[in-house]
Amino acid sequence: MNSKAIKIPGPDHPITITPTKGRVTVVANGKRVADTREALTLKEAAYPAVQYILRKDVDMTQLRRTSHQTYCPYKGECTYFSIPAGGERSVNAVWSYEAPHAAVSQIRDYLAFYPDRVDAIEVGRRDP
Repeated sequence: MNSKAIKIPGPDHPITITPTKGRVTVVANGKRVADTREALTLKEAAYPAVQYILRKDVDMTQLRRTSHQTYCPYKGECTYFSIPAGGERSVNAVWSYEAPHAAVSQIRDYLAFYPDRVDAIEVGRRDP
């Protein structure tokens, strides 16, 4: 049998998901790729907090799905997107758990961006 382990977040590996206060924007290659007031902040164990942005608030025309995939025992199968305008730096710059495990089901329909593969991820911005 080739089943993958599923782990439940707990004291040894906590995961919290909370609404982000304020506006979150993502810029890649000088263009705004995402803009939302409905982001979620996912904090997992000792990793830096990650902003998850609803697909409806991401300009999906700027993204291209790649064949790259990974698996997280806490969150599930992960798919990736590149931002072609960002060149090599932005390959697999965006990830999504399209069918996340039940413990983190809130991140379904959300995308996250690697900070070092985009120009900026601004959190808590005020409207211009």
